[in-house]
Amino acid sequence: MLTSLSIRDIVLIDRLALRFSDGLNVLTGETGAGKSILLDSLGLALGTRADRALVRRNQEKGTVSACFTVAKSHIVCSKLDDAGLDHGDGEIVLRRQITADGRSKAWINDQPVGQALLAEVGACLVEIHGQHDDRGLLDASAHRNLLDEFAGLASLKADMSRAYSAYQAALKEEARIKAEIAEARVDEEYIRHAAEELAALAPEEGEEQILADRRALMMQGEKSAQELADFQKTLTAHGGVDATVRGVIRRMARLDGALAERLTTTFEALDRAADELAVATDALGRVIADVHFDGQELEQVEERLFEFHRIARKHNCQPAELLSLGQGLSAKLDTITGSEDVLRAATQLVHDTRESFHALVKSVSSERRKISEQLDLQVNNELPALKLEKAIFKTDLEALPVEQWNELGGERVVFQVKTNEGTPFGPMVKVASGGELARFILALKVVLAKNTSVPVMVFDEVDRGIGGATASAVGDRLKKLTVRSQVLVVTHSPQVAARGDIQFQISKDDIDGDTKTSVGELSDVERKEEIARMLAGAEITDAARAAADQLLNSGDSA
Repeated sequence: MLTSLSIRDIVLIDRLALRFSDGLNVLTGETGAGKSILLDSLGLALGTRADRALVRRNQEKGTVSACFTVAKSHIVCSKLDDAGLDHGDGEIVLRRQITADGRSKAWINDQPVGQALLAEVGACLVEIHGQHDDRGLLDASAHRNLLDEFAGLASLKADMSRAYSAYQAALKEEARIKAEIAEARVDEEYIRHAAEELAALAPEEGEEQILADRRALMMQGEKSAQELADFQKTLTAHGGVDATVRGVIRRMARLDGALAERLTTTFEALDRAADELAVATDALGRVIADVHFDGQELEQVEERLFEFHRIARKHNCQPAELLSLGQGLSAKLDTITGSEDVLRAATQLVHDTRESFHALVKSVSSERRKISEQLDLQVNNELPALKLEKAIFKTDLEALPVEQWNELGGERVVFQVKTNEGTPFGPMVKVASGGELARFILALKVVLAKNTSVPVMVFDEVDRGIGGATASAVGDRLKKLTVRSQVLVVTHSPQVAARGDIQFQISKDDIDGDTKTSVGELSDVERKEEIARMLAGAEITDAARAAADQLLNSGDSA
């Protein structure tokens, strides 16, 4: 519920702090006292467009704060969580500031937010209905959801939405496969030739680099083969250097004991040298064997390298990429070969998901048509007491072509009315006058109230142009709405005012040339006097007071 509203320097209001109660809150006052200022101020806090004309004359800025309490399970708390904002355990304060030059700032629970988020949160908290209101029930795009909420179709609609998503995904996949197959078939001859060419080449992982290294080694070996042979000849002449060293070692070993002992270090060094010389000679032999080649082998290596580079240039890629290229071309050939089976499966999935989606659309449509008859009956039952006895309300369901069915279903839903016999039906906002429109909205809200999640409803002059029993009926219906929501009503009707749980009087005073609007909560005595004024006009009579007392007593017993 809306617990409090604070206004500072907005139009004719300098400072104002109001506290509201649950139930029916009534705001009354003479024409021109400033009731619209109060609603404009509330609207500003709820995120409506900021107009610098709202700032009080000679002030730099105006500020409005609206405090609400809701259950922690309310959708608005989830929205604030999603936005990364504190929802205050269900206590939510919306604050808006506008400067004289038109700049605007907004806060939710003292956290700065944009105007769009403020408006989204405000729409979850308050519905404002009046002759100039262009939201809520007057927005045809919302009628389908309102009907579905009345019918309790949330679960069935969720199934339909999921089925639609699955159908769209199947269509997308079928289109992708068709495009892939079509593209592959356009180039099928080229792909097949290229795949065969790469299959004939049969490249292996890293083969081109191995061939290039082998070729470089052989080319280098051709130049240095003779020099390496000379090295080997020198090292192996006369039995080899290592053999010569070992011969010296054997001769040293035959020397007498004293001299041999002195040659021990020399003996051990020569022995190690002989071993190393043997290793070096063997290593040199292996190098000579590696670089040894014949012209035929070099020719074969160069021919294969040429093929690698030729085919790589042909496909505008690196030689190392030929292996993966061949695998990709083979995969495309497999796609072409197996395309009919793949496409057949994709097409079957499209058929199955479409049938499932269409079945759910038809189920939703059937439920909508059945429940629309109940809605029409209940709303039309409300109209005679609201002095709309000649009016007829109708929920129009316009079937859409199958190709336009989507996650919202297969029809448009528009609430239509006609106010007199012989006139055509049309949208409420176009057919009904201001006063009629407010009463149509009231009748709808009474019927739809059981499903509303909005904690606060505001009605602006819903009683315009009516009185007597009709005004009493309006009051009764506003009171009925308080079972599920807090209701604020701006009214000129004493019959409506008498139904209120709390009443505020809006007045305008001229103080030292400064006009100000003030709002005060009325005591029981003051309330009786105000309702008497509403009944009698300028001069309040005892008869008017007696009538006011009777209205208040009947309101208490209602």
